[in-house]
Amino acid sequence: MLKKKGACIHVVMTHNATNFVSPLTFETLSGNKVIIENFDPDREWEVEHISLAKKCDLFLIAPCTANVIGKLASGIADDFLTTCLMAATSHVVIAPAMNVNMYESAAYKNNERILKERGFYFIEPESGILACGDIGKGRLAQPEIIVEKVIEILLPKRDLKGKTVLVTLGSTREAIDPVRFITNSSSGKMGVALIRAALNRGADVIAISGFVSVDIPSEAHVISVITTEDMHKAVMLQMKKADYIVMAAAPSDYKVNNYSNVKIKSKELDLRLVKNVDIAGEVGKVKAEKILVIFAAETNDLIENAKAKLKAKNADLVVANDITQIGAGFNSDTNIVKLITKNEMTSLDKMDKTLLADIILDKMQNVR
Repeated sequence: MLKKKGACIHVVMTHNATNFVSPLTFETLSGNKVIIENFDPDREWEVEHISLAKKCDLFLIAPCTANVIGKLASGIADDFLTTCLMAATSHVVIAPAMNVNMYESAAYKNNERILKERGFYFIEPESGILACGDIGKGRLAQPEIIVEKVIEILLPKRDLKGKTVLVTLGSTREAIDPVRFITNSSSGKMGVALIRAALNRGADVIAISGFVSVDIPSEAHVISVITTEDMHKAVMLQMKKADYIVMAAAPSDYKVNNYSNVKIKSKELDLRLVKNVDIAGEVGKVKAEKILVIFAAETNDLIENAKAKLKAKNADLVVANDITQIGAGFNSDTNIVKLITKNEMTSLDKMDKTLLADIILDKMQNVR
């Protein structure tokens, strides 16, 4: 079905899989050599599991056994399939198939949870009579459903085509003297995930970036800033071009009032800090019909503080997270958030920031 839709298919089989279907069948259907062995004497000169991992836009494992899912969750790479997946940086889609008791086991559920947090996609198995004769959930999803999911991931929604999204990301720095500054530990990972998701959906993206630890997609129009005041000026200048404004940065709330023009040498140092400009609040005053999304990173009273920020800054959506939770907050690849609007609140489980970005963009477009 994927071949008929124009996809280039490379098939990898485990040894156990060859007991069910001949490799020749898949070679005939795909038009490419089926790979089974890590050390194939007839292989090409290149390191095959690496070259295939780089080549593919998406990996689909169907059917995927509890054993392979367990290996992937534990980082085991003992055959060509798991070795190739270890080197993959593209989307991975898993279509589980197994006995109902295996599917319901605590070990399997934990492995599935781990992989979902890493950004793996799962296609739920169906219920019915299984190969072993048991009745329950565990039967491979129908091919049509699997193909639909693959297409959905490879050809994402283009619902932001013709729109401009402004995203702030990273941390700002406020100088103490020529060699020292105050800042925070924002990595920019959430902002980059939002930028990638918006670009994939056809948007023009303006990225106003402080200091980040990840690369910003080159397709975005990037404006680099240092201080919170720099970011404020850039946002106010660029927001007129934007339909959506997403404030994912963590600008410093305070700046040093007693900056020294020379390096401070004293044994003790007293800093006087004054409040910085509230960028989101200033945007909220003049945004008119533009949609404003803000973030609330809190350590206590999460919902109350987030709702207060939503109102005070005249925002349309606040993404709130408790940074004391494991797997949430700065520098993490995952997050645990609540999406709060004037009318509703949605609580999300821990998930990869890449997946969360698309959920935020969906919500952003449906807040009114």
